[in-house]
Amino acid sequence: MSQLLLANARLLDPATGREGPGAVLVRDGRIADLAWGATPDAPEGCARIDCNGQVLTAGLIDLRAFVGEPGAEHRETLASASAAAAAGGVTTLVCMPDTNPVIDGAPIVDFVLRRARDTASVNVLPAAAITKGLAGKEMTEFGLLAEAGAVAFTDGLKAVTNAQLMRRALTYARDFGALLMQHVEEPDLVAEGVMNEGEMASRLGLIGIPREAETVMLERDIRLVRLTGGRYHAAMISCADSVEIVRRAKADGLPVTCGVSVNNLVLNEGDIGHYRTFCKLSPPLRDEADRHAVIAALNEGVIDVIVSDHNPQDVETKRLPFAEAADGALGIETLLGASLRLLHTGDVALPKLLAALSANPARLLGREAGRLAAGAPADLVLIDPDVPYVLDKRQLKSRSKNSPFDEARLQGAAVLTLVGGRIVHRAETLADAA
Repeated sequence: MSQLLLANARLLDPATGREGPGAVLVRDGRIADLAWGATPDAPEGCARIDCNGQVLTAGLIDLRAFVGEPGAEHRETLASASAAAAAGGVTTLVCMPDTNPVIDGAPIVDFVLRRARDTASVNVLPAAAITKGLAGKEMTEFGLLAEAGAVAFTDGLKAVTNAQLMRRALTYARDFGALLMQHVEEPDLVAEGVMNEGEMASRLGLIGIPREAETVMLERDIRLVRLTGGRYHAAMISCADSVEIVRRAKADGLPVTCGVSVNNLVLNEGDIGHYRTFCKLSPPLRDEADRHAVIAALNEGVIDVIVSDHNPQDVETKRLPFAEAADGALGIETLLGASLRLLHTGDVALPKLLAALSANPARLLGREAGRLAAGAPADLVLIDPDVPYVLDKRQLKSRSKNSPFDEARLQGAAVLTLVGGRIVHRAETLADAA
């Protein structure tokens, strides 16, 4: 439909925090007009949807999602990942480069973009590898990859451990205006660890991962940022010590940002329970004190974005003893519902939450999305923040089913998702009239 009026909505602009009743007119894939405090009549020939007073905001942008294409289509495809994204209110996802072949050359970037254009229902933006083959030895061609369409550079689940190479990468990032997203885990300190180091790990008889595996890498990288001036984004931090490191870096005016996995915001190491492998993650779930520390950092603005860390795994890699199971969990379809737990517990206000889920990621990527404004892309989500449900992994759109929220009670979901003004997800209960 070329024109659509979303009427009787509670508008919330995540870029400014402004909220109130109103309506949005969509025309030719963009927001043509906003009417704050009013519900105008639909123009002639314009379809109309009654939003029933629910929250209408910019679509979510997920900065960290593993998509199986190419090479791991049995775990996820661009089509299935985008269907899950649409159902979760995510209108843009950044796919990680740890595919087969690795996204480390312009032809692979082009393949992902063309494949997404043909099969995906949401915007898919490829992140390219920092090092060739993710081997951590030789840098990729940042300029060519950015020209081909790569929006950021990361080695996915691997950290760049070579300090000289990281220094060079940050220098190139500065010169090309690129964003480096580092997975902050020092592999030698992680070693054989499988969960957060502490009393819980001892009780379960599992080898722990110290917080220093995260903070040592983060401290080193911040010093290299100070040396080079390159844009640096810590993909996910998970503990109070990391919060303090990032807080100091920002206070010093360094071009540093960071994210947090929704899992580390709403779950803790106790959720592992009796060796639940769906809760085996990287970074690991920390203790309750660290969870509260990252929530406080989100409210303070030290943490910029919330990511799903969507990493589908098949049964062969998850139905194993905890120590042998692969890291990773589904997240893109449950990102919104899980994040809204923070709203319902009173920990984070809705404008702050939505800023971290849409406006801030858009700013980091230099995208027009993430805001309610005339002329902005009509990437929108209508949210019912109060609808209760019990998550059934069998109903998830992803090919894999390893969700840490399986059978969890959640409250809040996307009832309508638009990408470029086109409806890509719609709840059956939403009323509409021509």
